[in-house]
Amino acid sequence: MSQVDATRDHLIATYRKKARHYDVTSRLYPLPGYPQRSQRRRTVEALGLRPGDTVVDVACGTGLNFALLEQAVGPEGRIVGVDLTDAMLVRAQERIAANRWSNVSLVEADAAAFEFPAEVDAILSTYALTQVPGCEEVIGNGTAALSPTGRMAVLDLKVPDRAPRWLARLGPGAMERWAARRPWETIRAAMEDELVDCCWTDLFFGTAFLAAGSSGRTR
Repeated sequence: MSQVDATRDHLIATYRKKARHYDVTSRLYPLPGYPQRSQRRRTVEALGLRPGDTVVDVACGTGLNFALLEQAVGPEGRIVGVDLTDAMLVRAQERIAANRWSNVSLVEADAAAFEFPAEVDAILSTYALTQVPGCEEVIGNGTAALSPTGRMAVLDLKVPDRAPRWLARLGPGAMERWAARRPWETIRAAMEDELVDCCWTDLFFGTAFLAAGSSGRTR
């Protein structure tokens, strides 16, 4: 089994265990008191969505972004939620049913292999892309699918720039390996390479970031 396959299987197993209580426990990341909902709202606002737009939520989990996206695109818009883990999508489907949203579809897929709809208006990922093997492929494939006016935004966690490298070793092994990979740097480089007007903002003492940019494609 390749390292990528092993990481993928580990993520599926981990999030199957987390799915039932994810909506509650996610509020504790990266630190208690972190304003997660307001940062999700800020990320959606960075997309500049309009009524009728189509937006893809990469690694959508239980659908915590859906209500914010619905407010932005309206019932005439379209939301596509993509996630690797079946148990997370079960929770997302329950959220869709409870709110009677008819314009949200779910896809169980590896984000790096997902075929984005053509001419999509926006793509976002929140608190997930740094966990995805091949996150730069997600950004490249997504950018290629954006409409000329489309935008992409990523909200995720990171290690503060000035934190000593040994600090990550105080956490569990998975956290140490994640910190050693520094996937947020890969995401930043890929977005700056693929998008125009890419902006990067550190959040909450450098423990999180918001990156966003535009397609820049011509018809």
